[in-house]
Amino acid sequence: MYQDTCCFTGHRDLPQAMQERAALHDRLVGTLEYLISQGVIYFGSGGALGFDTLAAETVLELRRIYPQIRLILVLPCQNQDRRWKPEDKARYAALKQQADKVIYTSEAYFNGCMQVRNRHLVEHSGHCVCYCTRTTGGTAYTLRLARASGLPCINLAETENI
Repeated sequence: MYQDTCCFTGHRDLPQAMQERAALHDRLVGTLEYLISQGVIYFGSGGALGFDTLAAETVLELRRIYPQIRLILVLPCQNQDRRWKPEDKARYAALKQQADKVIYTSEAYFNGCMQVRNRHLVEHSGHCVCYCTRTTGGTAYTLRLARASGLPCINLAETENI
């Protein structure tokens, strides 16, 4: 039903070395171009710092080449960025402004709102692209949920998937 939709999940901390970060970006671009060639046009990001932001910005970058693709931000609450640094808030605001659609899964923050957002992303997707290096935490939870739901998952932290 959602074969034309891909969700993202990933850690907030990305590789610090510029070469490693560039390699991750390149793997992400290649993966997205492959998915686009397979008919995926909707890309859902949770809007968090780190991989979610990288993925959303990469979709916007590729939208210049593939104007049919759409960025959907699925955000956990209205004030997700309440404790962020000013430069991160500015980047987040720019993403929201450029997104094709913004969905809030709840009005206000509550314990568990991130998991509600993650479930929404998985339940409305046919594919999952992630950056997961640990077996615990929200990214690992979301990846397990996606796999249990039968979504093909590409983990960009595992270079043999690429």
